[in-house]
Amino acid sequence: MIKKVGNKYCVYSKKGNKKFGCYKNLKEAGKRLGQIEFFKNKNK
Repeated sequence: MIKKVGNKYCVYSKKGNKKFGCYKNLKEAGKRLGQIEFFKNKNK
């Protein structure tokens, strides 16, 4: 999940309790979210 916090975009877990980093723009945040999903589902 990506939330806008101030002028940054922050990547959070689906429950919203873990923050995986904040980025300058939505494109960078989306890229990081894709990386997280890739590794989460890698061994399935």
